[in-house]
Amino acid sequence: PWRLALLFLSPVRLLAGSWQPSFSTTCAKWSQNRRLRQKRVISERKLTRYFVDHRKVRVVGGRGGEGGCSFYSEPRKIFGGPSGGNGGDGGHIILKADQQMKSLSSVLPFYQGFHGEKGGSKNCYGANGAYMYIKVPLGTVVKEDGKVVADLSQHGEEYVAAYGGAGGKGNRFFLSNENRAPTLFTPGEPGQERVLHLELKTTAHAGLVGFPNAGKSSLLRAISRAKPAVAAYPFTTLNPHVGVVHYQDYEQVAVADIPGLIKGAHQNRGLGMAFLRHIERCHFLLYVVDLSVSQPWIQLQDLKYELEQYKKGLSERPCVVIGNKIDLAQSRINLPLLKEQIDIRVIALSALTGDNLEELLLHLRELYDAYVKTEQSRGQSPVKW
Repeated sequence: PWRLALLFLSPVRLLAGSWQPSFSTTCAKWSQNRRLRQKRVISERKLTRYFVDHRKVRVVGGRGGEGGCSFYSEPRKIFGGPSGGNGGDGGHIILKADQQMKSLSSVLPFYQGFHGEKGGSKNCYGANGAYMYIKVPLGTVVKEDGKVVADLSQHGEEYVAAYGGAGGKGNRFFLSNENRAPTLFTPGEPGQERVLHLELKTTAHAGLVGFPNAGKSSLLRAISRAKPAVAAYPFTTLNPHVGVVHYQDYEQVAVADIPGLIKGAHQNRGLGMAFLRHIERCHFLLYVVDLSVSQPWIQLQDLKYELEQYKKGLSERPCVVIGNKIDLAQSRINLPLLKEQIDIRVIALSALTGDNLEELLLHLRELYDAYVKTEQSRGQSPVKW
């Protein structure tokens, strides 16, 4: 008995000099004070594997179940007649927009729908195949043979990518006065097969547009928590990044960092049209100009020309010019010259030192409020983050 008592008392801390606990009592306390492990920083080269803005998908709907062939028979009703039920319909494949998804990397290249079940005896129908949902980000454009067939821009919006086949007919369906004992039944129809091209157009409120090494990624780092790669060589940013600017009234403005454009981008030069389509969804533009180069207003002219050649009217959206690198001596000389050449508001700042970022954040909120009022006057709901 005294050994059993020791077993029950062993996990309990007794008085000084008595038994010690057989388990650690400090794990829970120290685990609360332990700092959370930070996520490993992913380089821009590896990040391109996770961010996918184009995907070719082959979808095949589920096959319908074949009809049943049976005859009903029970005591006192030996010749009950045909009782084969119809087969179940095949399942559809549906694309569904989800605001939690930010890339097409999770979309597989092939999807096969669920098949319908075979029709049973006693006039029992086969079960229909379950629907298969494929989650895609907001702003996904679905194309087939070069034509746009769907534009999923709202949360929860759905598009049937492939219909399932109809179920076959059982022998009960072929009962007639001329044929009282049919043995004919039909197989299920195959599902619809399609090859679709999914293109992601980033849905953001504002878009940072500029030439390589203008400081767009550094600016996005300064005003949001996004961490795009920053380096002293062109084309550091290989894929778009979206940063969210938070305000005190809990409004959130999404700013997209578009990879740098070059002359002839509308002709698919450089990164080309692969990233020009991300600017289409931006409701207002932030032109980032490097003030340290000679004649910085030529950069603005070239950027507007490329946008206009890609899509007419794209350069006429509400915008502001951001003169970056004001901390350099040459930039202070070029700033008054830039203001004389253009009639658009110019905000001079330094993304490196953080000078004059407050003016940009205040004007960014003004552009956002104007966009919200415009959408509400049209009876549409503005994009929220």
